Amino acid sequence: MSRKKRAAKREVMPDLKLGDKRITMFINKMMYEGKRSVARNILYDTLDFIKEKTKEDPMGVFNRALENVRPLLEVKSRRVGGATYQVPVEVRPDRGISIAIKWLIEYARGRSGRSMVERLASEIIEAAKNEGSAIKKREDTHKMAEANKAFAHYRW
Repeated sequence: MSRKKRAAKREVMPDLKLGDKRITMFINKMMYEGKRSVARNILYDTLDFIKEKTKEDPMGVFNRALENVRPLLEVKSRRVGGATYQVPVEVRPDRGISIAIKWLIEYARGRSGRSMVERLASEIIEAAKNEGSAIKKREDTHKMAEANKAFAHYRW
């Protein structure tokens, strides 16, 4: 058992331009080597690109994509008597959003395309339609949790 206190949850400030905390979290996760302005410009250009392509509100598409990608279950390794079990656990909402953001960025970076703006926009648009690599990752995670449901009694 840990002797230290639990780390205090840091509150994220809302984005200055759009006033949304999820946008700030996305920018922070996408940032490389402290270059926040580069990450911010990429995301704002992506939202403009989404508006041109879908003719919808880009924030609505962005939020719908995050909700579609957000996992409800995940597996955690638990060691019991020399054996390691993959125990399914529910994902807290704040952690689910963080995972969804991470997956969207990861699969956008892995896509082939011209610029990060186009790759990120296409990944977000596909996620909003319940398609794409990030959605497949969520489904795989849910399948793994479902397959290991027999070990749910090892939950702690």
